Amino acid sequence: MTTDAPGGPRSKNPRKIALLRARHRAEARYRSYGLLSLAFSTIFLAALVSNIMATAWPAFWSHWLTIDVPLKTEDIDPQNKGAQEALRSADYMAVVRNALDRAIPGIEGRVPRKQLREIVSGGAADDLRRLVLAEPSLVGTTVKVPLLLSDDADLFMKGIGTPIMRLQPRGVATASGTTGEITISTSANDFSSHLREVKKDLAGRAAVLLRQAGRIEARGGGADDSVAQLRDAAAQLQKRYEAPHAEEELGADMPSVMVEINGGLVKVRTLADSAVTGDVYIPLKSTEAAPPSLWRIDTYTMPESSRAMGDRKVAFLDRLADAGMIQKSFNWRFFTAGDSREPELAGIRGAVTGSILTLLVTLGLCLPVGVLAAIYLEEFAPRNRLTDFIEININNLAAVPSIVFGLLGLAVVLNFFGLPRSAPLVGGLVLALLVLPTIIISARAALRAVPPSIREAALGIGASKQQAIFHHVLPLATPGIMTGSIIGMAHALGETAPLLMIGMVAFIVDVPKSLTEPATVLPVQIYLWSDLPEVAFKYKTAAAIVVLLMILFLMNGAAIWLRRRFERRW
Repeated sequence: MTTDAPGGPRSKNPRKIALLRARHRAEARYRSYGLLSLAFSTIFLAALVSNIMATAWPAFWSHWLTIDVPLKTEDIDPQNKGAQEALRSADYMAVVRNALDRAIPGIEGRVPRKQLREIVSGGAADDLRRLVLAEPSLVGTTVKVPLLLSDDADLFMKGIGTPIMRLQPRGVATASGTTGEITISTSANDFSSHLREVKKDLAGRAAVLLRQAGRIEARGGGADDSVAQLRDAAAQLQKRYEAPHAEEELGADMPSVMVEINGGLVKVRTLADSAVTGDVYIPLKSTEAAPPSLWRIDTYTMPESSRAMGDRKVAFLDRLADAGMIQKSFNWRFFTAGDSREPELAGIRGAVTGSILTLLVTLGLCLPVGVLAAIYLEEFAPRNRLTDFIEININNLAAVPSIVFGLLGLAVVLNFFGLPRSAPLVGGLVLALLVLPTIIISARAALRAVPPSIREAALGIGASKQQAIFHHVLPLATPGIMTGSIIGMAHALGETAPLLMIGMVAFIVDVPKSLTEPATVLPVQIYLWSDLPEVAFKYKTAAAIVVLLMILFLMNGAAIWLRRRFERRW
């Protein structure tokens, strides 16, 4: 007789052999299913995190305009007192505006000057004020100051929203003037490609009008004159398209064409194959003929009507960037500033501080209460209907929707006890109610995992039951209790629904310094930013999500490390 293993019989029954092979195949199949599901989960998680990181990356960087700022005594401290109050109340925004006017010479007119000043953030004046207050000796000198760009200007420098195509021409260009409306002529057909694109756009518009007229006729609605007007407009556009070399005018809904020549910048309004007419945005230094290497054509591919940055602002930024006056640096303000309605000034410090204070209150309340409740229920409570009722309700509370705890906090903590709204103290009380069942359940499981022999040995050498629990059982159960507590805190950190009911969804600029000051938390901050219309807040929201994910990863990593470091296997 053959054997399966040393000393044991092995059957040659074909049916048993087939069943054994089928079992092995099933095990291999289930193992493959597990690995496949793990792989899919990893791929989806990696895709999600990668998408969030790609969106958040621009928010971690900011651009600054570094220019010479004259800190004249008559502008900042006219009475030359040097007092902190005089320096604090000075009009630093006017100082910034005057410095910007000198950054690009030759800019005249109220509207161009206003647009030039709008590329700098409103917080630049506050930064300059803090600099002067820190060093009053700077008054009366000229200092090189980095000024934070506005959110739209910052996004443009990051290549978001306003892509630019640059074309190096072939011919020699000649300008008819240096300011106002001028004509630029070239010795080659350098504008023919732009003219063809305009003609294609005209043909596309004509086709759209014809389709619209056809839909109206198909429905049998609309007056005859409206259909006729659509067809006449389409015919006119088609006629312009069929004249490929005729001059065309660029509208606001078309890509903008800019010509940089002789140190100046011209926005094109009408163009032909070899000549354009436009308005001077930055004055030209001369009207001398420019060889191909000394002038260029820039196309802002997104129409001006579809972007926040107008052509003049883009031209100013492009000129300042070419002069090396704009630098890129890590956005420390995102981590050190509080919330703001200006995207470039908004930060997460207030929300992170509010989250820390709220979690401290939550941990300080639910950890001792939860552990003591678990010890009583597991070690001291008699086994009767009342105890069973309490245990069942604790398990049920762990599955209650979190918004219910917010309603309880609103009714009891705010309305009955009258505690301040939007305070970390109130938020901690509400979240403690949410986390307490989880800590009780995890603590009871940790206590139950300690072998009964530990208790019996302690009691056998003369320890009381209380001494046996607190001196022997509880230290051995501490790793499991801490793991459950950290996971409960991570759960509380990501909650927003209970906090909505107690008023922590509020615009809080200042960083909270106590448990009773108004505050918000990081998930609520993410919720508020995601609802704002400014494009820059989209990237701020993703960056805040990344910070929240990092905190959650650290907390869960700490829980895993505690379990592996201190857990004992019996």
